[in-house]
Amino acid sequence: MDVHGRELRYFVAVAESLNFTAAADGLYVSQPALSKQIRKLESQLGAALFVRDSRSVALTPVGAALLPQARRVLAAWEAAAAAVASAKAAQQAELSIGISTSPGRGILPAVRSRFAAAFPDAKPVLRQVGWDDPTAGLADGSADVAYVWLPLADSERYRWLVVATEPRLVALPDTHRLAGRATIAFADLLDEPFLALPATAGALRDYWLAVDARGGRPARIGAEVSSTEETYEALVNGDGVVLLATGNAPLVAHDGVVTRPVTGLGPCELALAWRRDDTRPLVRGYAEACASATARRR
Repeated sequence: MDVHGRELRYFVAVAESLNFTAAADGLYVSQPALSKQIRKLESQLGAALFVRDSRSVALTPVGAALLPQARRVLAAWEAAAAAVASAKAAQQAELSIGISTSPGRGILPAVRSRFAAAFPDAKPVLRQVGWDDPTAGLADGSADVAYVWLPLADSERYRWLVVATEPRLVALPDTHRLAGRATIAFADLLDEPFLALPATAGALRDYWLAVDARGGRPARIGAEVSSTEETYEALVNGDGVVLLATGNAPLVAHDGVVTRPVTGLGPCELALAWRRDDTRPLVRGYAEACASATARRR
């Protein structure tokens, strides 16, 4: 027996009004068409559903038994249709990806191709965020996922996946007294003025100043910088030196600026992060694509 949802809807409409004319009007179909569908359902079930005469319509015992079941089937189908619509909308939605500096390293193209294969109708959009927000838009909700440097402020709010672990370098003018060395001990940089992230970067500012490796000695701040361009200009101007990830060296190491490995410091970690309470399929799917694309880097 293959009963269609339309036949059940027609049956419920007649059963609730006990009037074929009223039911047909409510369904926006003709009364002959409605009667035809009811007869088809009765034929499939092998039993009459209504007792009809010239003045009234009543449910038969079979019709009375079918009515609550038909209502449940229709309600379940409506719930399923709503769930499918929600899932389709989620797959077709825009995903905002926060970045403060391009993650480089070939990460974005590799993740994009995998994400597009899983969510072909989704629209990933890159959103540039200033260095004053270490969460790259996650904190204020303007980004759904973001490429960030660890540590994250308010870390309990987020989940993250480390996508690259790299040594920290120091960038300095090529005329600096230490520029001729192949490697530089961090102890030799303690008295140098440093370029710092904005104060609003909090723990991330302290991290790139290597506060935990200074033995309690405060960092000298030569200037605050909010972008790669400002960093380069401050370096060329001799305002200070700056720590950076190995993968970011090409952004500043040109025309008067050099980078050198630093001993005495641990490596830095670049991560894809998202809000802990955000369980949308698009967010989860982007994280999975990123995990696949960067598996060999970790």
